Amino acid sequence: MEHPVILMMETSTEWCSVAISSGEKIIARRITETGKQHASLLAPFVDEALKEAGLKASECDAVAVSEGPGSYTGLRVGVSTAKGLCFGAGIPLLAVGTLKVLAMQGAGKADFIVPMIDARRMEVYCAVFTGDGTQKSDTEARILDASSFTDLLETGKVLFLGDGAAKFSQVCNHPNAIFEQCCPVADAMLLPALEEYKKKEFKDIAYFEPFYLKEFVAGISKKSVL
Repeated sequence: MEHPVILMMETSTEWCSVAISSGEKIIARRITETGKQHASLLAPFVDEALKEAGLKASECDAVAVSEGPGSYTGLRVGVSTAKGLCFGAGIPLLAVGTLKVLAMQGAGKADFIVPMIDARRMEVYCAVFTGDGTQKSDTEARILDASSFTDLLETGKVLFLGDGAAKFSQVCNHPNAIFEQCCPVADAMLLPALEEYKKKEFKDIAYFEPFYLKEFVAGISKKSVL
């Protein structure tokens, strides 16, 4: 199909966003920067975006969802919603790595891009990408300090972006470092999702699970138990 229609959802961090594309053009979008609203806003966002585009879910060619790493709860909401839509509409599922989504938001801004998703304390989930958004290293959980990415910074301008970028800006003062605090958005999934669709790299709707990178550890409730 020359201009496939893809419904895209991003719920891996604080922001919740939905976008619909036709070919390489975004035809509808919804976004909120208010945190922890995924469960209540994702379904209405999907409905509103479909109505804006004049489409039913069954008229989309695929659903794309952010794969992770990121928020355990956010990823579960996004993936479960995507699976439900795919199953109900009989359309395939695509998944784009969250760091790839961020890298596409930073494409063309520096020689290298290092997306950073906030983890605990001085730790982030990250990977190295070239300036055009091509991944060059494995995704990893990394504890940041003043010496992190020194070798990379010596080779050219490096954009550190994502909701974990502010952490690194506190300890890194290299002149080649650029920082952009942001969250991934559904619009930026367009090109990688489109490439996956054309290659028919579909996920198994029944068995696909988010990429958490680390196992989820539940915290102890602060509420008193009577």
